[in-house]
Amino acid sequence: MLTGHRTWVFDQKPVIISTGTVGGPFEADGLLADDFDLLHSDLWINQDTYEKAHKVLLEEASTKAIEKAGLQKEQIQFFLGGDLINQITPTSFACRTLGTPYLGLFGACSTSMEGLALGAYLVNTKGAEYLLTGASSHNAAVEKQFRYPTEYGGQKPPTAQWTVTGAGVALLSSAGDGPRVTSATIGRVIDMGLTDPFNMGGAMAPAAVDTIEAHLRERNLDPSYYDLIVTGDLGKIGHEVSLALFKKHGTPIKEEQYKDCGLLIYRDGQPVLAGASGPGCSATVVYGHLLNRMKKGEIKRLLVVATGALLSPLSFQQSETIPCIAHAVSIEYDGEAQN
Repeated sequence: MLTGHRTWVFDQKPVIISTGTVGGPFEADGLLADDFDLLHSDLWINQDTYEKAHKVLLEEASTKAIEKAGLQKEQIQFFLGGDLINQITPTSFACRTLGTPYLGLFGACSTSMEGLALGAYLVNTKGAEYLLTGASSHNAAVEKQFRYPTEYGGQKPPTAQWTVTGAGVALLSSAGDGPRVTSATIGRVIDMGLTDPFNMGGAMAPAAVDTIEAHLRERNLDPSYYDLIVTGDLGKIGHEVSLALFKKHGTPIKEEQYKDCGLLIYRDGQPVLAGASGPGCSATVVYGHLLNRMKKGEIKRLLVVATGALLSPLSFQQSETIPCIAHAVSIEYDGEAQN
């Protein structure tokens, strides 16, 4: 199953039999609103703190995925997931509600594909029959922890990105109908010495390029093998930087086949500056919009490269640089198109 130094090829091709995606009011006004299972009209979600609202997002997305698969939560062997809040408490508390055996993950905004890669590994090796994996974020909770509370109204530079309020989960199984997870390339920690927490896209771009090039090299694939290669949340700045790096390295990725979830989710006119970010960004776009496109027959081979900046408020306060990572997962679907 190990191919090269850091790529797994899954011979059993675990199946994504269902997904659940939940978003907030900003996402309801975005380009992909129709691809969410549930959208909320306010950030509080009938809770008294944003962190509790964050927890509800993941609970609801998980419940949706289980219901759509026609299963009971007692049939789920494991939940793999995480978020950005201190000690990933929204995810942990959501799993307290779900009652599933739980493996908490922290890969910052790369958590969605870290979870999918590890989940596929478990299912591929018969370590689980049914497994949930996902990631989530909440704009107000994340802003409060990493920057300033939204009530403060601090001005941001054009390189800053908007944290998605949303949760996306996938239900993996060893059998069934749906898109299949065919391989995964695990990222390395890449640190180019950037220190600006308002330029996450620029910091993460080299990690995305490193993982994509490793994936293509270790699987001996030309980029044209994939109908779409999508990064997690590089935004406008990081997307441009990564394209420049591909050109510099001679990696023949065409601009039209290379997209970013942070540039897909919101419409022009929404004040997102350089684009979207957060673990919920790639989780909702992939498990909602992109898998819907696969089921319609528009995409057959998809490479998702979720990107994460591994800083914390403490590391920033101690003048540390920003180490970054990216995990790549290939998803393929050859089933009949669904209307």
